[in-house]
Amino acid sequence: MKVTAELYGQFLLSSHVNYTGTYLADHLEGLTHDNVQYFLRTQHVTPRQLWHQVRAEVVLSERGYVLFDDTVLDKRYSRRIELVRRQYSGNAHGLIPGIGLVTCVYVNPDTGQFWLIDYRLFTPEADGRTKLDHVAAMLAQLVPRGIPYRTVLLDSWYATTKLFKWVAAAGKIFYCPLKSNRSVDDTGGQQPYQPVSYLVWSAAEAARGKTVKVKGMPKDSKLKLFRVLVNTHRTDYLVTNELAQNDTVAAEAKSGVRWTIEPFHREARQLTGLEACQCRLARSQRNHIGLALRVWTRLKSLAYSSHQTVYELKQGLLDAYMRQELTCPTIVFA
Repeated sequence: MKVTAELYGQFLLSSHVNYTGTYLADHLEGLTHDNVQYFLRTQHVTPRQLWHQVRAEVVLSERGYVLFDDTVLDKRYSRRIELVRRQYSGNAHGLIPGIGLVTCVYVNPDTGQFWLIDYRLFTPEADGRTKLDHVAAMLAQLVPRGIPYRTVLLDSWYATTKLFKWVAAAGKIFYCPLKSNRSVDDTGGQQPYQPVSYLVWSAAEAARGKTVKVKGMPKDSKLKLFRVLVNTHRTDYLVTNELAQNDTVAAEAKSGVRWTIEPFHREARQLTGLEACQCRLARSQRNHIGLALRVWTRLKSLAYSSHQTVYELKQGLLDAYMRQELTCPTIVFA
């Protein structure tokens, strides 16, 4: 039996606990583990293929949000997988061996729906690209693909002057948290730059934000800074080039849309075996990850059309199987 992308994708969609090639081979007559291994190391699954799959399903909006973030696929128990490197994982709250995945998600604010439209693997040893390079490359793909958007949402790790300049030059808006040690000036050049956490806030500025210059930005470039009191032990700072924004609560709400990307990361891990592949070759890992992301995309599409969550949808597959098996019993007790 020949393994195809459709067969492998159906396997990732159907399985609930085991996503290995051995498990797939065990459940199909005429298929061996070697067949699965050969398929994974000889295919060439790319991010472009994901876009071709999803583009007809994305409901675009001129007010659309584009979100960028990264996650680490946990490979703590691997030893010889080629793409694995030690990197910081937010889930593990520390350095772990894993594969870095940088993702681009499109959000339609009119419907609240979101779609994965692009991704990259963070493999600097192989291609010399940083995460910032990957984000810039994905941003550059939006216009040629005819994707309208108004706002770019970034994590604090991507709060670089290079990306700020790129988004501003494209005539778009960005919202991004700033780390507390980022140097800014709120005096119009009267005082030296100082860490954002050192700024003094009046009651009016706390409610409406203040205009600042971020160190490294062009001389006449002004941004709007907001202070968000998360709790008594934590204060966040948000920066945007939308100078007309004068409401801290509204700015926080816009920036908060970026958390939409977290459910995607969680769903892809839990429902498609995204980080479960044990193959050692880089090409095999790339193909598995690419197909797993395309399976999530298909699951999300079906969930939207059936008005279910992706969890309900996948559980329904198991429920249907169990109902069929329980109505056709084959076990006989003496």
